Amino acid sequence: MLPSADQQEILRRRTFAIISHPDAGKTTLTEKLLLYGGAIHVAGAVKSNKIRKTATSDWMEIEKQRGISVATSVMGFDYRRGSGPGHSQQDDTVYHINILDTPGHQDFAEDTFRTLTAVDSAIVVIDSAKGVETQTRRLMEVCRMRKTPVMVFMNKMDREGKDPFDLMDEAERELGIHCTPVTWANGQGLKFESVFALNNRPSELTPKLQEELEMIDGVYDAFDREAYLRGDLAPVFFGSAYKTIGVQELLDFFVENAPSPRPVQAEERAVEPMEDKFTAFCFKIHANMDPNHRSCIAFFKICSGKFLRNTYYYHVRKDQQMRFAAPTCFMAQKKETVDEAFAGDIVGLPDTGNFKIGDTLTSGEKLHFKGLPSFSPEMFKYIENADPMRQKQLDKGVAQLMDEGVAQLFVSQLNGRKIIGTVGQLQFEVIQYRLEHEYQAKCRWQPLQMYKACWIQVTDKEGEIELDTFKKRKAQYMATDKEGRDVFMADSAYVLNMAQQDYKHITFHFTSEF
Repeated sequence: MLPSADQQEILRRRTFAIISHPDAGKTTLTEKLLLYGGAIHVAGAVKSNKIRKTATSDWMEIEKQRGISVATSVMGFDYRRGSGPGHSQQDDTVYHINILDTPGHQDFAEDTFRTLTAVDSAIVVIDSAKGVETQTRRLMEVCRMRKTPVMVFMNKMDREGKDPFDLMDEAERELGIHCTPVTWANGQGLKFESVFALNNRPSELTPKLQEELEMIDGVYDAFDREAYLRGDLAPVFFGSAYKTIGVQELLDFFVENAPSPRPVQAEERAVEPMEDKFTAFCFKIHANMDPNHRSCIAFFKICSGKFLRNTYYYHVRKDQQMRFAAPTCFMAQKKETVDEAFAGDIVGLPDTGNFKIGDTLTSGEKLHFKGLPSFSPEMFKYIENADPMRQKQLDKGVAQLMDEGVAQLFVSQLNGRKIIGTVGQLQFEVIQYRLEHEYQAKCRWQPLQMYKACWIQVTDKEGEIELDTFKKRKAQYMATDKEGRDVFMADSAYVLNMAQQDYKHITFHFTSEF
């Protein structure tokens, strides 16, 4: 086990993701949490896609222009409970908070899914006027699958919207979570206070508020931290991130009750955070963190132990020892070198092509962390060079952007043309923009009617014989991914179904992790 001082460092970590559907106020809430933590002094405002002050977490140029998040941002800061503006009660614990602000747009949901593997809890932001939307439901499915503890922030309660009880009923019904309110809308919905505090001063309550509190007591369970940590209970907060209402209560409650780093399941065994052996996995790669140097950064979640700068660690996939002279921590695009980091922290390691999403670093043990797949794309286009004089720049840009995992590259075995697969149209626009502005390379797209990309696998000799026949007969549908693996590109559901029926010894996978 680690020394007690290092264990205390781990216990004060809080690593969580903020997730929501687009325009729910997720990035605004992130900004206000950073403001309370003293990490920034002026919170950015994103409104109607016109940015008056650029959001700290939206640091890519295209994010600044559009007012949307298209990449997960990592931000870390220290916070003492009750130390925010206008608060006098503090405790002695200085918590270290790691926020992962995820893309809200559904075209980048895959990035969010992988981010959820790197956190110990999540805050779900819901627009009180719109209620629960499809993207939020999908993200909650991932949280339930991973038993991730969740808190809910009902945002924009200062505006005309749904009744608080209706919002909680909808959250329970649509998200499959059991709610308990922690803060409540007092009076005309312009003031938000702790349910516990309101219950303790009944003489000041209006009849309507008294009735609502009695209903809360009768219908909803009291907060039970153990039930929350199991993922069986979701504390609910009502507030307004834009007007900074209810944010302090959310943050103070969060640091006190959210989990410190939790055990992580590897293929071989469960990894406990307090182990003295270091382990970490790569959940994200980002190209051009510093466009001046074309630098790529691999984001690693530390699962156990303590990471030290300039210490050799074992790269499991490459079977070699590596050390890192410039590991970094983050405040969005701003980064600084760190000498040490602990379980629960996110560290950035310079990447010159050594890392892939899912890679593991350890003190020497061979461990493999799963749950970081690339999903089968839903849209496909040929990518072509629009400037023959910049072919080298285009090739480099495509290679680095594909390593990020938000889109996938396939090469047709029929004609050798490069195909980009994405989840949605916005990804194509982002790729084209970043190629031009970060790599000075121009591309154009040619539509390709394709239904599904499937990774194929055989496990016995009969399958190997069948695979050889399959690849010859389906040559026009075959491609390879960037790892050189065979991919079946079915142009219709019928073609895919017939292939699955005719070739019983071939397994068709819809994620790259198998």
